[in-house]
Amino acid sequence: MVTRLEGDFDYIVVGAGTAGCIVANRLSADPKNRVLILEAGGGDNWIWFHIPVGYLFAIGNPRSDWMFRTEPEAGLNGRSLAYPRGKVIGGSSAINAMISMRGQSADYDHWRQLGLTGWGWDDVKKAFLTLEDHFMGESKHHATGGGWRIEAPRLAWKVLDAVADAASQMGIPRTHDFNTGDNEGIGYFHVNQKRGRRWSAARGFLKPVLSRPNLKLETNVLADRVIVENGKAVGIRYTKGGEAFEARTQGEVILCSGSIGSVQIMQRSGIGPADWLQPLGITPTVDRQGVGRNLQDHLQQRAIYKVSGVKTLNETYYSLWKRGMMGVDYALRRRGPLTMAPSQLGIFTRSDPHRERANIQFHVQPLSLDKFGDPLHRFPAITISACNLRPTSRGTVRITDAKPDQAPRIAPNYLATDEDRTVAADAIRVTRKMMKQHALAPYRPEEYLPGPTVGDDDASLAKAAGDIGTTIFHPVGTAKMGSASDPLAVVDERLRVFGVSGLRVIDASVMPTITSGNTNTPTAMIAEKGSAMVIEDGRR
Repeated sequence: MVTRLEGDFDYIVVGAGTAGCIVANRLSADPKNRVLILEAGGGDNWIWFHIPVGYLFAIGNPRSDWMFRTEPEAGLNGRSLAYPRGKVIGGSSAINAMISMRGQSADYDHWRQLGLTGWGWDDVKKAFLTLEDHFMGESKHHATGGGWRIEAPRLAWKVLDAVADAASQMGIPRTHDFNTGDNEGIGYFHVNQKRGRRWSAARGFLKPVLSRPNLKLETNVLADRVIVENGKAVGIRYTKGGEAFEARTQGEVILCSGSIGSVQIMQRSGIGPADWLQPLGITPTVDRQGVGRNLQDHLQQRAIYKVSGVKTLNETYYSLWKRGMMGVDYALRRRGPLTMAPSQLGIFTRSDPHRERANIQFHVQPLSLDKFGDPLHRFPAITISACNLRPTSRGTVRITDAKPDQAPRIAPNYLATDEDRTVAADAIRVTRKMMKQHALAPYRPEEYLPGPTVGDDDASLAKAAGDIGTTIFHPVGTAKMGSASDPLAVVDERLRVFGVSGLRVIDASVMPTITSGNTNTPTAMIAEKGSAMVIEDGRR
C-alpha cells in the first residue's frame, strides 16, 4: 500500500545537501510556490556537526555518512576505499573539510567552450557573489550579505608556516586569496565557518526559512524513484519508517542527491543505460548511457613526514592536559585546534614546468594518521597530500538492485590513464623537493610515506601513489551537462534531463569536467544558477 502525501507541490526537491538547501530556499522565496524537500538523513542536532573538528567523528559514522565503499581499484593496487557522503540536512557540507574554493576561471570557460552557454567564468562568478558573506568584505572578487559564510582560519602552526616558506623557496608565489580565478600559489584556506563553528548549507540556507508555510521538509526518508507518466516526471516514490509514500507535483521534480544519490534514483526510475537496468528487472524508459558514467574524483596522495623540534597535533592528541586545554580554549574563545578544518595550508602549483596552469593541489596538515577514523601517530609529523586537479580517468556508479536500500557499485577507476600516473609520479617528486628546502631544514623532515626506499622512477612512484592514494571526497560528473547529441550527456545547459520533461538534476553530478579544487562551493554555485533557471522557465 502506498500513502499519498496530501496535496500537490509545485516543486519536489530530493536531497537536502548543499544543493538541495539552496534550491529549496530560492524556490520557496515565492509564497505561491509550494515546495517539498526530502532528506534521507535527520536533523543536525549533534554537537559534532557544529564543532569544526567534528568531521573526525562524523565521517565513518552511519548517523551522518552513507558508509559507501568503492570497488577494489586496480590503480590503487587492489584496495577498496571508504567513500564518505553526508547523510543529514546539509549533506556533505555538514561533514566536509569546510574549504571555500571556486576553482579556476579556465575550468568554467572550458564548460562554455563545450557549448554550455551561461556557464563561463563571468557567468558563474555572479552566482558565487550572490551566495557569499565573505570576511574580506565587498570587492571585485567577493561579496557580503549572502547565506554562505566564509572566514579566515582561527589558528596557525609554525610548522605549516615553514612548509609555506619552503614552497616559496621553490618559486611558488604567495597568495592571500585562492578565489580570484587563478588559484596558483601558497596560502591558508578560507573556510565555511562563523566564529569558530561550521557553517553548513543547512545552517545558511535551509533552517532560516523552515518557518515558511509553503516549504515542507521530510527527513529520514529514502527516495526510491521518480514517477514518470507519459514522458513527464509527476512525483516521487519514497519510504519512511518502512512505509511507502508518494508525493505529486504540478511542476518539477528536482534531484539534488549528489553524484551518487541522484544517479541511483534515476537508474531505479528506468533512466539510464538499458544494458545495466534490464538485468535488474527494471524496464528502461529512457536509455541514456551517461547516467552513472563520467565519474571524476580528486585522488590525494597522502605523503607523511616525521619532524622534530616543532609542535604538531600528534603530541597534543596524546596529552590529556593539552586536550583539556583545547576544549577550554574552544569553549571560551572559539579558537584553537577544535576549529581546524582537515587541511589548513593550501599550495597550488604545476606538476611539471610545461603545464599551462596549476594542475596539482596540496593539502598540508600539522598531523598524521593512517586513515580517517584511526588515531593520530605517536610521533610528531605532518601530512603533505597532493592531488591531480584535472584527472583524465573516468569511473562509474551503478545500482546493484532495484531496491533503494542497497548500496551502489562505485568504481572511480583511479590512475587508469598514463596521464594520471605521470601526474601522480611528478606530484611525489614535487613533494620530495619541497621537503628538502632550506626553510624546513631545522625540523629535519624524514619521509615516512611513501618511504625512502621508494625509487624516483615513474613506475615506482606510480605504484607508490596507488599505495598511499585515497579519495579527497569530490565525486562529480555522473549526470553531466552536454548537448543532446552527446551520447554521455544527461542534462542540457539548463539542467533538464534529456527524455523526461519536468525533471532536473541540480548538484555536482552535472559537472562535465571536475573543477580545479574543492568541489563544495562550485556545487553551491550550480544550485544558485539552477534555481534561477527553474524560476525563469516557470515564468515562460
